[in-house]
Amino acid sequence: MSRAQPPGPAGSPIIVTLPDGRQLSFSGPVTVADAARAIGPGLARNAVAGKLDGRLVDTCEPITRDAELRILTPNDDEGLEVIRHSCAHLVGHAVKQLYPTARMVIGPVIADGFYYDIAWERPFTPADLAAIEARMQMLIAKEYAVVKRVLPRAKAIRVFSQRGEDYKLRLIEDMPEVQQMALYFHEEYVDMCRGPHVPNTRFLKAFKLTKLAGAYWRGDAGNEQLQRIYGTAWADKKQLDAYLLRLEEAEKRDHRKLGRELDLFHLQDDAPGAVFWHPRGWAVFQELIGYMRRRQRDAGYVEVNSPDVMDRSLWEISGHWQNYRDHMFTTATEDGRALALKPMNCPGSVLLYRHGLKSYRDLPLRMGEFGKVHRYEPSGSLHGLLRVRHFTQDDAHIYCTPQQMDGECREVVALVLDIYRQFGFEDIRIKLSTRPANRMGDDATWDLLEGALLRALQGMALPYQLNPGEGAFYGPKLEFVLRDAIGRDWQCGTLQVDMNLPERFGIEYVAEDGQRRRPVMLHRALFGSLERFTGILLEHHAGRLPAWLAPVQVAVLSITEAHAPYAQDVALALRHAGLRAEADVRNEKIGYKIREQTLQRTPFLLVAGDLETDNGSVAVRLRDGQDVGTLKLADAIAFLLERTLAPDQSVRRTQQAEHLLRMAVPAAPTT
Repeated sequence: MSRAQPPGPAGSPIIVTLPDGRQLSFSGPVTVADAARAIGPGLARNAVAGKLDGRLVDTCEPITRDAELRILTPNDDEGLEVIRHSCAHLVGHAVKQLYPTARMVIGPVIADGFYYDIAWERPFTPADLAAIEARMQMLIAKEYAVVKRVLPRAKAIRVFSQRGEDYKLRLIEDMPEVQQMALYFHEEYVDMCRGPHVPNTRFLKAFKLTKLAGAYWRGDAGNEQLQRIYGTAWADKKQLDAYLLRLEEAEKRDHRKLGRELDLFHLQDDAPGAVFWHPRGWAVFQELIGYMRRRQRDAGYVEVNSPDVMDRSLWEISGHWQNYRDHMFTTATEDGRALALKPMNCPGSVLLYRHGLKSYRDLPLRMGEFGKVHRYEPSGSLHGLLRVRHFTQDDAHIYCTPQQMDGECREVVALVLDIYRQFGFEDIRIKLSTRPANRMGDDATWDLLEGALLRALQGMALPYQLNPGEGAFYGPKLEFVLRDAIGRDWQCGTLQVDMNLPERFGIEYVAEDGQRRRPVMLHRALFGSLERFTGILLEHHAGRLPAWLAPVQVAVLSITEAHAPYAQDVALALRHAGLRAEADVRNEKIGYKIREQTLQRTPFLLVAGDLETDNGSVAVRLRDGQDVGTLKLADAIAFLLERTLAPDQSVRRTQQAEHLLRMAVPAAPTT
């Protein structure tokens, strides 16, 4: 659990090279903290850890030979992770002081924070959480030193045996090859960890405990239940306050809350992990499908559909039965056949490709499918539209020659980035996930596939994050991560390159030389899951969906009952024009109706009173309160149609207008 540097030659100076190329010379071994002091007192005060020859280490780590060193402070991402990890240990310190019989389990860092799993005889309450936080603040105020000691395995076992920490002993049992263990002492409290940790609790002041939850030992529902304390920690109070404000805003934007308020969908135990779409929510869902259908058609895709239930033998060929069985819903027929609800669309797509001989002239063949898939997710992980068991993917599989592979990868990347921008996502991160330990195919094939994705990114000059070992079992992948309006990241689309499934299913095409060859298969989903993307959109826009996507685009409001027939006629005319319109003719005051429709996030409100009824007009308002004015009904319809175009239709209309203009204007004479 702890590795020290091997010493350099006796008597020779130790050269420490800094990130800017400067070098420090020491006559003998020093610690990372010593090196920080040699650089400057300000850096020494802010040093939370170091990066020694690329390895994260504590500030007490000895430097015994020439090395490259970077000092980490709270303003570094890795320094912030060290702070969060140390806060998790501080939870343990506080809990043991307040509840001495509690037993500590694990306390890792997670996105934006940390948690600690704890075993205790009764559930923690919000009052306990407040007491633990107060005790942590008291301990931080003492600004005590966090001390690291590396102990032999046997001694570490004695330490935790004497303290009755049986979960720590079980963790040690899981590491039979480790003979030395790093223990961190917070005064009388001790914990085991590979580290690094902050040298002093003064770095931990900007923290907050956020919630309580249940957890299972080793994540297995068959094991004993533990209690999980979540928290967040930041470099300073300003960052902490900004994060807490984001949390507050996220709660307001929760898509489950918006789903109830806007009457979009619901979930219930009769179909766990599946969505009951209400008419308004289904309208949004179908608009998303219509948008993607148009984009795919314009990009040269054909649309197909494959069965939901297929024989076990198919999943064995694909490798899903061996690698994904725990996530599949299966059943058996009277004649003993094992069937599975499809967790992915790929095998069905392969069978569609295999139906009939293909030539190189047919490639690339881009086959899109809005396929329903079913995956078993533990009940505790289900979360509204964001984590479900039954969902629809905007899946597509592209079959191409090896020579076409690079170009097809670039086309997919360009398409997905353009689509996300049309939905209002400008900050898009790309992750390249490479071969996992458990995979199909040889290294030469993986080299070729990973190279195609890498060349696409480099050829388009796109930055990316490398995720070694995180690819699918059949091929590497790109993951597209969207940052929303309040700074949260959402992983959505994927692009995977695969030569293993074509090999396993034996699919071919006739090459130009008449030989049978294997195509390359690209797996591509841009929304990912339509259910999840809907939830992300609701939270990103706080329910104020763009007018083209809104479940109800226009509400026609009657001022009195006398205006109700005209309001209903107007709504009917709007629907005939292709708009999603409703008439609100309730016997309520007009101010109440406007407020109600504004809360429903309806983009356009048309008011009908005496004047409008008499001259065939409507008063047009926007949901933000802007008054457009009174328009004749025909003009109002034209106004609304223009402002409810989907972004791809707006682009198409502009292109058509430019084309017509070019056709109408004579070309300049040539000389």
